[in-house]
Amino acid sequence: MKAMLFHIGRERYALPLAAVQRVLPVARLKALPGAPHYVPGLLDLHGEPVPVIDLSRLAGSPPDAVRYDTRILLVEVAALGRMRRLGLKAERVAGVADLGARLAEGGVAAAPWLGRIAAVEPGLVQLLEPARLLAPEVERQLFGDAAP
Repeated sequence: MKAMLFHIGRERYALPLAAVQRVLPVARLKALPGAPHYVPGLLDLHGEPVPVIDLSRLAGSPPDAVRYDTRILLVEVAALGRMRRLGLKAERVAGVADLGARLAEGGVAAAPWLGRIAAVEPGLVQLLEPARLLAPEVERQLFGDAAP
């Protein structure tokens, strides 16, 4: 499996490349009052408001300063009965790696969005599972109460 590698703090993580629609430079976000602390705001994607999750904040780490290699990874997730766009602010996006068949179980109950682990030199990489990022109450906060 090919995956996009990035960092949260000093640790490396991966996102299945098949889940990534686009890789965007960091942009100014519109604040979203009442959103969880890990949602810094909405991205204006050609007139479409796209909620953005700061992966560092989600993981309980302080957000790193925006760097030249900080990106917003655009993915689609099932929310309120349909597929919706979601931005993931990722630090130090390092490129693509082939995880091959090296994936082993490694998720934790406190972070259901983290899944399997692979050994990719110079250490371990944990796979992020976009489909498990949003709890039902967060789906309603970000995308509204009614399905279309």
